[in-house]
Amino acid sequence: MVADREDDVVRQDVSLFDPSAIAPETRRFNDDLEARLAAMPSILDVAPQIVRERRAAGQSIFGPVVRLPDGEDRTIAGPGGPIPLRIFRPATPRGAYLHIHGGGWALGAHDQQDVLLHVIAAQTGLAAVSVGYRLAPENPYPAGPDDCEAAALWLAANAAREFGRDRLVIGGESAGAHLAVVTLLRLRDRHQVTPFRGANLLYGEYDLAMTPSVRRWGTRNLVLSTPIIERFVGWFVPPVLRADPDVSPLHADLDGLPRALFTIGTLDPLLDDSLFMAARWQAAGNDAELAIYPGGVHAFNAFPALALATEANALALRFIADIVG
Repeated sequence: MVADREDDVVRQDVSLFDPSAIAPETRRFNDDLEARLAAMPSILDVAPQIVRERRAAGQSIFGPVVRLPDGEDRTIAGPGGPIPLRIFRPATPRGAYLHIHGGGWALGAHDQQDVLLHVIAAQTGLAAVSVGYRLAPENPYPAGPDDCEAAALWLAANAAREFGRDRLVIGGESAGAHLAVVTLLRLRDRHQVTPFRGANLLYGEYDLAMTPSVRRWGTRNLVLSTPIIERFVGWFVPPVLRADPDVSPLHADLDGLPRALFTIGTLDPLLDDSLFMAARWQAAGNDAELAIYPGGVHAFNAFPALALATEANALALRFIADIVG
């Protein structure tokens, strides 16, 4: 499901976009998910504070929040006050993975994906460090990006002392992928440093003025819909700022960025964001891999019973491990 390469020409398998490419298991999962979402309160009707409380209580499509005993909580200094981190470290770290969680810049938390962080640390040998950045709408742009920038600078300065080596990878899901790219650009442009060797970017939104796939999607709710995306973006940043490359990195100069893996499903409204960003990443002279999963909805890899999720997560782990050698 990753584009083939021949003589430096990227050939994307167009059959991946055909509805016939969707496996029966994936179709059944999507139908069930859509029915479950229809029976739950929508983010369009419930305040984000209430949604956060329900997620923390395990009352979301993602199920119970698991806290593992080997997770470490700490704080670092940030531009708006202390920034919490959740850390999982292998016995002998080979470096560190800076993880930025998703949730539309308004939901999610650094300490609600212990299983993911534990697996990353165990299978890549990297310490997994997740950032508790400030959330919208209480803390709109630039609060979240500022916190991620501060955390990345802290990690770049302290990785060797904290984790034994300074081999670094950055990554995130959804809004976290967006914030990861913004962070890479800020470090390059504001601080003249490029400490990260790779970027693991899952179904991010890179143009907050909205790509065609977002605009054309409509009201069908498969974790996201056009109105839901509009709500999240509205909480995060006003319309006047959405063409700014610091807000919409698809419009930025992408020169000198690290090797990246873009992961996206064909039933994600944000499909174009990954297609466009992967192409621009390569056009800027950077190495980019694009993994497309037929029938994958937004956040499909967060459902471990789904074969598509197993495949995508295995590829991402191999990518991260390969980056640090």
